[in-house]
Amino acid sequence: MPAGGHFMIPDAAMVSTASSPSREAPIGRRAFLGCAAALTVGLTGCAGGVALPGKPGARAGETDGAFVMRDGALLPYRCWLPRGGPLRGLILALHGFNDSRDAWEVPAAQFTAAGYALYAPDQRGFGATPERGLWPGVPRLVADASESAWHVRALHPGVPLVLMGESMGGAVLMCLATGPWAPMEARYVLVSPAVWGRADMNVVYRSSLWLGAKLAPGLALTGAPVSVTASDNASAIIRLSRDPLTIHATRLGTLRGLVDLMDAALASAARFRAPGLFLYGGRDELVPKAATADMWRRLPAGPAITLAYYPDDYHLMLRDLHRAVPIDDIRGWMSAPSSPLPSAADRAALAWLANRTA
Repeated sequence: MPAGGHFMIPDAAMVSTASSPSREAPIGRRAFLGCAAALTVGLTGCAGGVALPGKPGARAGETDGAFVMRDGALLPYRCWLPRGGPLRGLILALHGFNDSRDAWEVPAAQFTAAGYALYAPDQRGFGATPERGLWPGVPRLVADASESAWHVRALHPGVPLVLMGESMGGAVLMCLATGPWAPMEARYVLVSPAVWGRADMNVVYRSSLWLGAKLAPGLALTGAPVSVTASDNASAIIRLSRDPLTIHATRLGTLRGLVDLMDAALASAARFRAPGLFLYGGRDELVPKAATADMWRRLPAGPAITLAYYPDDYHLMLRDLHRAVPIDDIRGWMSAPSSPLPSAADRAALAWLANRTA
């Protein structure tokens, strides 16, 4: 992956079987490639868990472990703890599509410096979890998030809980917050949530994705003819591309599952009544502006919901070079959800949304 913060989109003309990554075959469907490529690009020892070997070079305050789900599956996690003083809160952080628990190593220090413990598990089907590369289904992802929240609370009883999700992780948390397994008295931070559902796709994208997933759900897209900018932090993107936990070839069935999740997240917006902070960047090239605006309009009006818009930020804004601005807003919101954001991104969000409906 080249410097400059670019993810490479799979070649529309090249696919390989998941069982034999070296075998490639033409797909012959430009429309399908465009849809699949856009989706693939980035939507990339304690109580209640088991200990994992220590990570060489781990920073002070960082630990590893794994949450044990009710079905016996292990979800490895990384944890960053403040170095001293009482905990102000807990953050359960869910990564995006094809990413892993390592997604949070860039912003973690800024949250622990503010007194928050951050737990970041691999979501099932990603990172080092069972059935890596296979789509586990929306109900399973939501159930795993609920169980992980329970484990985190068991580690630190009585400490306020914030569920934070980036991209796909944000979509999972939107579904969790509006379902029967939502943790009690939890707050939500949704960073660039993946809500590009079928309602906001054109008919060519929808039909091509459906056809490809039906005819060849086990095929995995590879190649790199086109690029989009996911962040302006080149070193963070290079780190992501070289991380062995990152998935680089995506099965068509997994892409269809991702769209199912985005559909469910979009549909959940009208029922989202928990305290929530929704962040979106003006330079996000992965979740279209129309999709985010559609989701924001569906959210219930009221003091529980805060919208935040950052004109110069990208999809992975918590890894951007200027990530301090949204992180400071998140920390301010976690301390005082009803107060204005330090950067005035909440006022910018209302102006941006009004301009899109004018």
